[in-house]
Amino acid sequence: MPKSLYLATNANATGKRMVALGVMELAMRRFDRVAFFRPIVRHSPEDDQSIRLMRARYRMETTPAQMAGVTRREARQMLAADQYDGLIQRIQAVFKTLEENADFVVVEGTSFQGLVPEIEFELNADIAINLGCALMPVYAASHDTVEDCVQSIRIGNDSLTDHGGQIVATVVNQVTEKMDTGLRQACHDAGLDAQAPIYFLPEVALLRHPTVREIQNGIGATLLSGDEVTLDREISRLKVAAMQLPSFAERIFPSSLVITPGDRSDILAGCALSCLRPEGPAPAGVVLTGGILPPDSIRDMVRHACGLPILMTTDDTFTAARKASQVRAEIGEHAPRKIESAIGLFEQNIDNDDLAGRLQAPVAFKVTPLLFEYSLIQRARAVDTRIVLPEGTEPRILQAVDVLRRRKVADLILLGDPAEIQAAAVAAGVALPDEGVEIINPFDSPLHEQFSQEYYEMRRDRGVTLDVARDRMHEVSYFGTMLVHRGLAGGMVSGSRHTTANTIRPAFEFVKTRPGVGVVSSVFLMCLRHSVLVYGDCAVIPNPSADELVEIASSSADTAAQFGIEPRVAMLSYSTGESGKGADVDRVRQATEMLRRRRPELPVEGPLQYDAAIDPRVAAQKMPDSQVAGRATVFVFPDLNTGNNTYKAVQRSAGAVAIGPVLQGLNKPVNDLSRGCTVADIVNTVAITAVQAQSVSVPENATSSTTTIPTGTSP
Repeated sequence: MPKSLYLATNANATGKRMVALGVMELAMRRFDRVAFFRPIVRHSPEDDQSIRLMRARYRMETTPAQMAGVTRREARQMLAADQYDGLIQRIQAVFKTLEENADFVVVEGTSFQGLVPEIEFELNADIAINLGCALMPVYAASHDTVEDCVQSIRIGNDSLTDHGGQIVATVVNQVTEKMDTGLRQACHDAGLDAQAPIYFLPEVALLRHPTVREIQNGIGATLLSGDEVTLDREISRLKVAAMQLPSFAERIFPSSLVITPGDRSDILAGCALSCLRPEGPAPAGVVLTGGILPPDSIRDMVRHACGLPILMTTDDTFTAARKASQVRAEIGEHAPRKIESAIGLFEQNIDNDDLAGRLQAPVAFKVTPLLFEYSLIQRARAVDTRIVLPEGTEPRILQAVDVLRRRKVADLILLGDPAEIQAAAVAAGVALPDEGVEIINPFDSPLHEQFSQEYYEMRRDRGVTLDVARDRMHEVSYFGTMLVHRGLAGGMVSGSRHTTANTIRPAFEFVKTRPGVGVVSSVFLMCLRHSVLVYGDCAVIPNPSADELVEIASSSADTAAQFGIEPRVAMLSYSTGESGKGADVDRVRQATEMLRRRRPELPVEGPLQYDAAIDPRVAAQKMPDSQVAGRATVFVFPDLNTGNNTYKAVQRSAGAVAIGPVLQGLNKPVNDLSRGCTVADIVNTVAITAVQAQSVSVPENATSSTTTIPTGTSP
């Protein structure tokens, strides 16, 4: 069984780091202890981009020095001194120490920069064999013909196997749409996939585009205006602005980097105005040259109008443009959109289960956080689902939309004025895609009157007039919920700006509860280091009765099962078993017995203290014969005060990711966000909502009569 996988390549810029990132995602879901290693780094382990990326993303405790063999300079010196075997042994010694404390190691080979190209591929093969790694070669096809690419794969793989290497799979990266079909057929006809599969990854231009931050570092520029988010914008091309503004305005390109002398305030103002146009095109940033500062009034206007990042350099315009053109795009720790795009590309084009089988990765019997997130994304992606996001101008929502579309999780509907949403997207450093995102303005949508009439008919007996109904349908929460109710969207996610009451009140009014469900409740999905637990109810019912505790527990168990978590229900209280007395513990005891009668197939125990529910050692003392104590996955709290405080305590103290609140019991999914939610929270909640929506049938009379408003050219 291979304990490690070596990614080797035969040239520079093959996208090897992107593939390494995808393999790390797979390994982290399957193995408990995963390590990352680079045999040769450029300058130092601390500065290596791949090591920095993996340590930051996966919170690795190993030091950079433990994750690298030698520097490029050291490798050159040893090769020049004819110490080939000594070089491999030195790398081997560091690697074996790392491997001793890992279940699996992902090794990213050399990058064909600075060593002797003629021997570098052979060196990688020898390193991999002596480290005991299985091999997954990575080739690039973007600049080759089909015949050249097939020949390159044959020669490379034959060389690796001639050295005694075990190839588990081959990756051909940067495959253009034009050559895709022909290349796949040619590789098959040549028998290159006879022993191990070949995976083909399409060319994605975004991964080749440097960010504003990379340009800043590459040319040594100073940041005059902008923030961390805007620095992560990708740059599609460089534009030197030497014309007068009217002529330049006709030549602005979306996501371009404008390079112009610092005294050209007209160009700077023109770039700011371009960002404010709903249709774009908007530049990604501006570099001011010559060390000349624009007037404060112009800088303030740009900063307040659009948040456009502005860099300044003392170089002249020609020199700055030349340096910028030489900056290489990287998938680094400060490139979140590239990371999400890379992972999405890997997951969509490589059979992860097949690759895991070839690596003899263990089957995951428990749901780890990374496995949970992966299964969420995969299940959400499996069926086309539309999720409505009413808070269309919220920056975190827009950044989440960017991630969701890059990973193709779901189609999305944003509510609000298109011009305001586009302006907010530019300010947030987001380019809304042309496909998969629809913008609907409740104020001028042809659906508004239709929805108003329907709401009026449903609520007229509650004193709602038609005028009140029209006003309600101007509110994004009501309009969005009506989209869900009518089957025009699969679910809704809101709450980053709105209160919980604003988010869920419309659902209570006309989405209603599922048949057989008495109350709407909520759970948080708590992603701990090695497990995912379900906490309920932490957001909706303040002081549940025994009947309501039964409803909460039953719905929470169903939610757990829906997301691949085996439900073992702990009914929590301040005492365990028969040790305590009092109204509160008696209520929990009564609810436990009622739940057992209602759901005899469901493992349930109560009353239980939290430590007895989660810790096998405590459970062995307090309730040794229980099937749930010490192994609980669903924790039902006796009241909202206890549940809300507990989830926040675990979240903050244990560093857990709390996804939710996820509402349960509604006919159709409407989920609430915390107003302090992160972009990752939004992404996960949308994925959860999409999964929930897949189990809900669309009414036969639901018709998609929305008016699509194109998002226009990406800013």
